[in-house]
Amino acid sequence: MCLAIPARVIELLPNEQALVELSGVQKQISLALVDDISVGDYVIVHVGYALNRLDPEEAAKTLALFGNIPEMTSL
Repeated sequence: MCLAIPARVIELLPNEQALVELSGVQKQISLALVDDISVGDYVIVHVGYALNRLDPEEAAKTLALFGNIPEMTSL
């Protein structure tokens, strides 16, 4: 199963790249599929690509829902 998750942009990098942060974890992603992203914006990230910008309130709601999902130890 693959999920697209909201992450906050903490740094814009060259070549349509950005550094995002989610729960203390930082990851470099591509911004090639979205326009006009700024530091502090939330983006939906899937397999290393930002798919679109997300309203901060919607990001908070989505992250809260993820926080309520019990960890799966086995499938």
